Amino acid sequence: MQFTLAQVCDFFGVRAGVPDVLVTGWSIDSRTVQPGDLFFAIKGENFDGHQFVKAAFEKGAVAAVVSEAVDGGGKTVLTTASSVSALGELARNARERWGKPVAGVTGSAGKTSTKDIIAAFLATRFRVGKTVGNFNNHIGLPLSILRIPDDSELAVLEMGMNHAGEIRALAGIAKPQIGVVTNVGYAHIEAFPSIEGIAAAKRELIESLPEDGVAVLNADDPRVFAFREYHRGRVLTYGFGEDAEIRADDLERELEGSCFRIGDVRFRTSLPGRHAVLNILAGVAVASLFGIKVEELVAAVAELTPGKMRGGRRQVRGITILDDSYNANPEAMRSMIDVLAHENAERKIAVLGEMLELGDWSEKLHREVGEYAASRGIDVVIGVRGSARFLAEAAGGKFFEDAKNAGAFLREFVKAGDAVLFKGSRGTHVEEALATMEE
Repeated sequence: MQFTLAQVCDFFGVRAGVPDVLVTGWSIDSRTVQPGDLFFAIKGENFDGHQFVKAAFEKGAVAAVVSEAVDGGGKTVLTTASSVSALGELARNARERWGKPVAGVTGSAGKTSTKDIIAAFLATRFRVGKTVGNFNNHIGLPLSILRIPDDSELAVLEMGMNHAGEIRALAGIAKPQIGVVTNVGYAHIEAFPSIEGIAAAKRELIESLPEDGVAVLNADDPRVFAFREYHRGRVLTYGFGEDAEIRADDLERELEGSCFRIGDVRFRTSLPGRHAVLNILAGVAVASLFGIKVEELVAAVAELTPGKMRGGRRQVRGITILDDSYNANPEAMRSMIDVLAHENAERKIAVLGEMLELGDWSEKLHREVGEYAASRGIDVVIGVRGSARFLAEAAGGKFFEDAKNAGAFLREFVKAGDAVLFKGSRGTHVEEALATMEE
């Protein structure tokens, strides 16, 4: 979206004499500022954007939004009580002015993939804006809104959370008419007394919908299915079970991906696992709300490919690599262990990094994942860093505190015919084990 600098000032209530210039982009990172951007100086735990205002101007920023005194070198500096609050208020006003339909997506696992799938299906007929990557928090969501192209007819926005009330606040900015919930799991459990607290936090999206909005719910997750009681408007469910209105049948796993059927329509996808089909079903459900028929999506489903470090499958020197190293939580771990279990391989090896933000639940949940891997016939389980030692112990596997050391071991250990899964929380950097193994 593009606005004049004067319009920006009006949106978040700053009264200042500003030049008559057009803001063509939005940035919080001076390293990626483009000419015409408005730079927001955000102060975080490990950085302070106020230190980089000068650098932003040198790269062509038209103005900077700050909450502390800075030397703008004669450039336009807009001072607010909070740069973060100003960003959110600007995005809220921009979204209202744009006025087109928004689908919000949340869940403990799969929300980024589901968001991308929904956007891909809608793009078969409409011009669609969406969250880029996983910009889904109180900073990322406003940026995602501001970066929606002006000519977009629809938008699909991802909403994440790590504490109660966050999704409600995000929904207050994004104003979604459609709310999609993929699942409720133990991700971010450290901030909640129980998984029911997580469910309540995810439910905030559904509670924030207008009465004429639509809740799109995973019927296979009992906690998510129960959200239908919290929305007075239309509810559309998806899944494999009998309660699902958009239902997949006849799931068949293939060497790369799977086949399944929705009604009389047969689909093939290269995305791995049952969980990927659930994400596709969510996309089919949302597409149906805009008049796109199931049979119109066969090609779009076939064209879906895994994102970087999100389940891609490749061969290296006769070894099958399953790279799902971007992030992890207990539910996502089990899903990818299932994918590995279905590989036709001499040995099935799971390299599983520590799952972060589990708090007091960490040891229990890591042990349960290790036990699950063993029950699924995984031949070798390698834990990487921290609480992953409990995972490795439960599976009778090996443990390395450092991802590169794990990779060095794998370089000598793996052989042609093996299948190796890499997965762990972002902060564990399990991808470094893969990179070291491939050296």
